[in-house]
Amino acid sequence: QVQLVESGGGLVQAGGSLRLSCAAPGRTLSSYAVGWFRQAPGKEREFVATISWSGGTRSYADSVKGRFTISRDNAKNTVYLQMNSLIPEDTAVYYCAAHTTVGSVVVTARSPAYWGQGTQVTVSS
Repeated sequence: QVQLVESGGGLVQAGGSLRLSCAAPGRTLSSYAVGWFRQAPGKEREFVATISWSGGTRSYADSVKGRFTISRDNAKNTVYLQMNSLIPEDTAVYYCAAHTTVGSVVVTARSPAYWGQGTQVTVSS
């Protein structure tokens, strides 16, 4: 079982920024697509962003386009989610997920993937 660890969540005012990190201690993430998802209270988990194993392909949910940026540093074995211009509707637990297939391009909610425990992001108005 692969364990992913998210960090960087917290409380921020609307308009502020946070950078989330996703690491896999003891495992190389560089060959796998990684995605970020979020789940707000009372709502289903939703897709936020995904990045291919090489970093060459990225996609975003419409709700975060232009505000969030997904990136990866394979030398540091870490994937990031830079979140700018945060709004209260971004409040959720954020999860990262790593595809189980080498050379994968995207992670969706239905992909075979390893998941982290999540990190709370709270945006106050």
